[in-house]
Amino acid sequence: MGPATAILRPLALALPVLFLAGCSNLFFVPMKELRLSPDDLGLDFENVFIDSSDGVRLYAWLLPAEGEARGTLLFLHGNAENISTHIGSVYWLPARGYNVLLLDYRGYGLSTGEPTLEGATADVQAGLRWLLDNPRLTPRRIVVLGQSLGGSLAVEAVARGGLAGDIRGLILDSAFADYRLIAREKLAGFWLTWPLQYPLSWTIRDDYRPLEAVARIGPTPLLIIHGDADRIIPEHHARLLFEAAGEPKAIWHVPGARHIGALHQPEIRDRLDAWLRAVLTDGGTPP
Repeated sequence: MGPATAILRPLALALPVLFLAGCSNLFFVPMKELRLSPDDLGLDFENVFIDSSDGVRLYAWLLPAEGEARGTLLFLHGNAENISTHIGSVYWLPARGYNVLLLDYRGYGLSTGEPTLEGATADVQAGLRWLLDNPRLTPRRIVVLGQSLGGSLAVEAVARGGLAGDIRGLILDSAFADYRLIAREKLAGFWLTWPLQYPLSWTIRDDYRPLEAVARIGPTPLLIIHGDADRIIPEHHARLLFEAAGEPKAIWHVPGARHIGALHQPEIRDRLDAWLRAVLTDGGTPP
């Protein structure tokens, strides 16, 4: 390896992080191709198209509950790919008696448009309002489940839209508390970008900050799930969100779970099922 290559290689590795810090829109890494269908998993489903507030058409899958539905979950995936590669987190829920709406933000999968922070927040609100307006889907027994970026979007979308009172619970799995904070942490992890962590992070807009929005969720029950082996979003983000939130709230630190890996563990699925049954029961309280 010559001197020029030795210099250019770390610069090339640093570029994605530099761009991430320089523009909040580049928190999004969409994929258009749908690699998997619920049919491949033996699941019934419906194709759903939802219009966002600015006319962007969103694509979603509705997985109906097996038997009588206990409630409905709005599932919001992380920043990369689309619903077809994230269905593994929620495919098991219909067998437990829950409808699930898997929503692709604008620019993801078959959804039109280009992803932005403001647009994706509006898309989450559009998906939730579609459920609230659909009388056959237990509209007053809805829980929002967001993973990673989806969790951070969910907090702001629910709080900003004044929708906390319309849902029975909010679940944040591997979410981060602050866009600028996570950008600084990623920049600090590489020697070449370490000196730039503060100047570059300040270029990210800070008006969609989950850490501030989470305080406006209560008294809707909040559940925060985070693996202690998460190398993508450090576990202290979960603690920051938990400390800022009002009651009722719970936090599950999952030993050995990596990023968005907790729901692959059978014991966590059983525990989440019990939590959902409690919050979806009239007068029930989360365990």
